Amino acid sequence: MEPEKSLHRHQRLSVDIGEQGQAMQDPTSIADRPAAVIARALQAGEASPVALTECLLERIAAQRSPVFLAVTADRALAEARAAEARLKAGQALSPLDGVPIAWKDLIDMTGERTTAASAVYRDAAPKAADAAVVANAAAAGMVSLGKVNLTEFAYSGLGLNPHFGTPVNPHDPAEPRSPGGSSSGSGVAVAAGLAPLAIGTDTGGSVRIPAAFNGVVGYKSSEGRIDAEGVFALSKTLDTLGPLGRSVEDCVLADMVMRGGAVTPVQRRPVAGLRIFVAESVVLDDLDAAVAENFERTLTRLEQAGAVVSRGPVPEFTRAAELVAALGTITAAEAYFEHHALVDGPDRDRIDRRVVARIEGGRKMKAAELIALQRARAADIATLAARLDGAFLAMPTAPHTAPKIAPLEADEARFHKVNLKTLRNTSIGNFLNLPGLAIPNGTDGKGLPTSFLLSACGGDDDRLLGAGLGAEAVIRAA
Repeated sequence: MEPEKSLHRHQRLSVDIGEQGQAMQDPTSIADRPAAVIARALQAGEASPVALTECLLERIAAQRSPVFLAVTADRALAEARAAEARLKAGQALSPLDGVPIAWKDLIDMTGERTTAASAVYRDAAPKAADAAVVANAAAAGMVSLGKVNLTEFAYSGLGLNPHFGTPVNPHDPAEPRSPGGSSSGSGVAVAAGLAPLAIGTDTGGSVRIPAAFNGVVGYKSSEGRIDAEGVFALSKTLDTLGPLGRSVEDCVLADMVMRGGAVTPVQRRPVAGLRIFVAESVVLDDLDAAVAENFERTLTRLEQAGAVVSRGPVPEFTRAAELVAALGTITAAEAYFEHHALVDGPDRDRIDRRVVARIEGGRKMKAAELIALQRARAADIATLAARLDGAFLAMPTAPHTAPKIAPLEADEARFHKVNLKTLRNTSIGNFLNLPGLAIPNGTDGKGLPTSFLLSACGGDDDRLLGAGLGAEAVIRAA
């Protein structure tokens, strides 16, 4: 469909419905809003789910960057038409009924391949059923636009993909920059206006890093909070699911829907009296100047708004970094267990060599090293919870802004060095099972986003999300 004709059609739709007594908005005027705002417009009869879906499908078709690996247009339009009929009848299935959503291509959708962005699975058989989270979203009336790109097997924080191409960060039109990974397509889809919500996975930072690099909000859930049935595994211990959206409220509602809830227990918490602890171990080392400046500016604003900010060392962070350096990672050990038949077999050369190198780190680990990691992890999760005593942790989400892609592609040693640094702060959160909210908190001199990470202890997601609702405006203030 040509853009000029599609725009005319949307305008005609607005006029038609307007003539029936409803003040409908052109879908292009709401498509870039937060999902929660879009949802309210849909339920108020101010916008059409069908027109909005058509608008986004046209944007996706016009997108030159390889953000979507599969577009489920027939499903999306059928779901949008059903949502429109329900909303006209006043029978919304959920607060997000009719809102479009995109899924990282690790997550099964009925009739679609799950490629994990790998050449090995490019021609895999279509899946017979939706993953649990997709089924829950469908039951809530959401509109599934399709499946988005990622780092192969979800194993990198930079988002590069040699098989399907790398989605380009929309914040630098002059020179391609990293979209963050591994949920690269999820971050770019939301930031580029292709979907108001996108679902990613996070094993070492793969929701929070693309949220940071693309200037959107990302929520990493606690282990086991969201059902991972029907999701391609990297590390079953550390894998978590989470949304990327344009506001904390978007993430709260997406969390509710993904878990199959009809309501959310999350309650907004005021900034005044909020206890925030700034970790001074590891996560503040070697920051970009703009990242450090914006982080400190955010803390000052939070204090001015009444938050109680304290600082100090976190021995558990130091120990986590030392353990990984000495022993390896749980992710590598479990990734090798999951995928050893591929990296040790004839398909090895079809896999990104950078991903192979990380998986092979797990082959070298001994059982004693993995057990040492697991036991140290359990002990440190407990001591950190006691140390924080209900306070939230604060740190920069990433130590730098989105790096240029070309130098990373040209130099493999540089790629691995930058990748490890990119994941440094967030991966500690995975090791210690810390749910986290990555919230944009400014830009650097080139207009590249920086991000503020607020985290809580495992299982304390509802309180974290409530704190995020209360603090978001302060964190995002210029």
